[in-house]
Amino acid sequence: MARLNLLEETRFEKLPVTVYSDEYVASVKVAQRIAELIRYKQGRNEKAVLGLATGATPVKVYSELVRLHREEGLSFRNVITFNLDEYYPMQPTAVQSYVTFMNENLFDHIDINKNNVHIPDGTLPLERIHDYCLDYERKIESVGGLDLQLLGIGRTGHIGFNEPGSAPNSGTRLVTLDDLTRRDASRDFGGKENVPRKAITMGIGTIFKAREIILMAWSGKKAPIIKKAVEGEISGDVPATYLQLSDNVEFVLDQDAASELTRFDTPWLVKDCVWDDTQIKKAVIWLSETVKKPILKLTEEDYNNHGMAQLITEKGTAYEINIDIFNKLQSTITGWPGGKPNADDRRRPERAEPARKRVVIFSPHPDDDVISMGGTFIRLVDQGHDVHVAYQTSGNTAVWDDDVLRYMEFAIDFNQSIGQDTDHLENIYEDMRGFLENKQPNQLDTQEIRDVKGFIRKSEAIAGARYAGLDDDHIHFMALPFYETGKTVKKPVTDIDVELTIELLQKVKPHQVFAAGDFADPHGTHIVCFNIVLAALSRLRETEEWAKDCWLWMYRGAWHEFATHEIEMAVPLSPQEVERKRNAIFKHQSQKDYPVFPGDDAREFWVRAEERNRETAKNYDDLGLANYEAMEAFVKWRF
Repeated sequence: MARLNLLEETRFEKLPVTVYSDEYVASVKVAQRIAELIRYKQGRNEKAVLGLATGATPVKVYSELVRLHREEGLSFRNVITFNLDEYYPMQPTAVQSYVTFMNENLFDHIDINKNNVHIPDGTLPLERIHDYCLDYERKIESVGGLDLQLLGIGRTGHIGFNEPGSAPNSGTRLVTLDDLTRRDASRDFGGKENVPRKAITMGIGTIFKAREIILMAWSGKKAPIIKKAVEGEISGDVPATYLQLSDNVEFVLDQDAASELTRFDTPWLVKDCVWDDTQIKKAVIWLSETVKKPILKLTEEDYNNHGMAQLITEKGTAYEINIDIFNKLQSTITGWPGGKPNADDRRRPERAEPARKRVVIFSPHPDDDVISMGGTFIRLVDQGHDVHVAYQTSGNTAVWDDDVLRYMEFAIDFNQSIGQDTDHLENIYEDMRGFLENKQPNQLDTQEIRDVKGFIRKSEAIAGARYAGLDDDHIHFMALPFYETGKTVKKPVTDIDVELTIELLQKVKPHQVFAAGDFADPHGTHIVCFNIVLAALSRLRETEEWAKDCWLWMYRGAWHEFATHEIEMAVPLSPQEVERKRNAIFKHQSQKDYPVFPGDDAREFWVRAEERNRETAKNYDDLGLANYEAMEAFVKWRF
């Protein structure tokens, strides 16, 4: 019976999928399977031939293999490896090369014979690549073929660098990279313009010959493409769908990457559900959106025709369920994000008392506060709450180099205008100009340049917070140490980061904390900063009474938005408030027009914010609730 239930749950899935709680558990399991293969081959005095992938996905697999080598004696002397791909052109000593990646993450830490390591050569002259690729195929065949091929998946659906349009029988070859693939790689190269346009990759036909294929994917960012690869029709538009034709493939996912598969996203379509409040709310909103009716107009026929007959059987009539969910959604809407004084707050998102709350808004970068919750920020101040804003990082990596020269030129001119000697400033300026003229992609800036970039972000943040109505002593710059590397790759979080956060919280003793829960941030800063806030509050709750009564609200907007069923507080904005929010965002001039790290969304940050806020309001309107100009959305964290 259990097997039948599983088949029913996975009937939309066209290939085997294994889901683990998180990427750490999944990576350990994959590493153990690789280790078992290696040991099995060792016992037969045979070579284990591995196809290896690069990128963030397999890093923890390689880390576990290194641990198994160091602590459990796993030897790689019998292992031969072939890497999937390499950028072209690419020097093997470059930071971005896959030779560097594999050495740093695996090969330099194990006992593999380097003669058994094969990575496509990104230094070849163009006329030699065709023959080189044929030879790469012959080398794989000469050692008996790939025993196991590890894969990641790109957001275009590429496996290796087999971009949309790749043929299912393709071999190793030179390919042109998709624009989205290059955008995703831009942070490693200091800008998309520095990402190579081509790559050498094993073909889909080459991958198919492996006796075992494991495709891994972590995080919600991969969820949409995983759904297409697993449940979609086979298509050259999504090369990973070709894996549906293999009998030897398995997708290994964490819960976030699997979240859009039917059995997790809309489980009522494939099985009987446990209908708790959260599931009911999600399902009814989904049904309303699917049939394009307001919630109060949904009928029993709508429920029955869309896999939700069990719900009305267990929980009452469609009319009763509709009313209940409508009221719950209605109660999320409030014009009083700090709580409405002297009001019945049993159905309101925030408490009525105290009427004047102490509030800390944590902003990972110096503009996340106004981009993601600028309207609520301004409203909290307007309604008389004691609001503080804390900028957790300097954001100094996200400023264009020419802005540094512009600000230095201003400083020199200003000093001259008031009769100050500018020789020292001019010498620093010339050093900066010389450095920037010869700067390599992703090269670490000098300390002076990093300082100026930080000062630019700081002055903009002050202007934005002042516009929102704050006094200067309520504006805090934390410069958390984990961020201050000058590089895009940051240091690990330490106790110092948490202690600095505890110190600020102890000083303010807030009733409300707002923190960025926008974990789709491609740079990872948001989730790191959120975890620091969470760690600080968790510690304080052990000893401080005020902390036990401090509510933590998560906001989004810079990179993503909460789904409607997740929202617990929706703050409506009038057209005038939307304009005030826009003006606050405009204070961040270094991030306007085209920021250094725009992610995969080409819209300016203020446009993203406005359109997402309007979309949230429209979603509420389509469900049959009041029609507002825009809405900012929040979810409460439960300790």
